[in-house]
Amino acid sequence: MKKERGISVTLISRKKLESFSTDEKIDYIIKEVSKGKILVLENGLTPVEQSALIQQTMAKIDHDTFIGIEMEGYADIENNDNVLRKILNKMFGIIKKPRMTVIGPANLLKTVYKDNNVIQTMIITGRGAK
Repeated sequence: MKKERGISVTLISRKKLESFSTDEKIDYIIKEVSKGKILVLENGLTPVEQSALIQQTMAKIDHDTFIGIEMEGYADIENNDNVLRKILNKMFGIIKKPRMTVIGPANLLKTVYKDNNVIQTMIITGRGAK
């Protein structure tokens, strides 16, 4: 049987993401993206998780063979809210769940357009697709 060539896009449910600890989530993402897969996370990553992903990616990847990751997510829903509401939310520990995030190898995934409602990416074929 002939193996099909292409780029794998994996849609990951909120339920699966919630079953992981932060470290497990980061390890899973790095493992999948280093295989050339593009991930669409239903729940997205928190700013802390995004920072941890970048730090661990730089520490764990082989810099000779892996260019890096491209990550794009929706902006905080409350960007247009007033400052008082943001301060009160922080004081009372109200944290909005992050929205969808798209993550993939930097050589395969390019952001074309992004606003608070749409993320448009282009999957670059013919360069490192597995």
